[in-house]
Amino acid sequence: MGEGAGHTIWLVGMMGAGKSAVGRALAALLGLPFVDSDSEVERAAGRPISALFEQEGEARFRERERGAIEAWAGRAAVVALGGGAIAQPGAAERLAASGTVVYLKTAPETLLARVGRARTRPLLNGLDDAGRLAEIRRLLEERGTAYESARIVVSTEDRDVAAVAEAVAEELA
Repeated sequence: MGEGAGHTIWLVGMMGAGKSAVGRALAALLGLPFVDSDSEVERAAGRPISALFEQEGEARFRERERGAIEAWAGRAAVVALGGGAIAQPGAAERLAASGTVVYLKTAPETLLARVGRARTRPLLNGLDDAGRLAEIRRLLEERGTAYESARIVVSTEDRDVAAVAEAVAEELA
């Protein structure tokens, strides 16, 4: 097997890009463990991310997220990262040094349709559809350079989870 055999495969992209679903499918294809960094943070903190944002703020959440990333850096696994993880200072370089970064690229309108009105998305809470779309576009603009720094970029448009996972696996081979 190619690059995926001995180090971390980091899945990055916006909320709603399918990182967790594709990550599970990709891990199964490659015979690797799957880790969702947001779930790791929630498990360690004993509360949901929405509560962490509300009670501790984004900066403290990002500290917890960095800890989850460091725990898996360089280990043979498929790790789905939170949407903003790669955009944090030094993160893109750290991720690239410890594995292969894969960006699941998705159009803003598709992201909005996928996330809907989910209350588990703290950055979109309290916004109407137009506001959510504007915020998704703003976040994509803000994080775009970090996302595009990924070694592999795979579009999720008009593909189901299995097809995206297979496309990523082919790029890793």
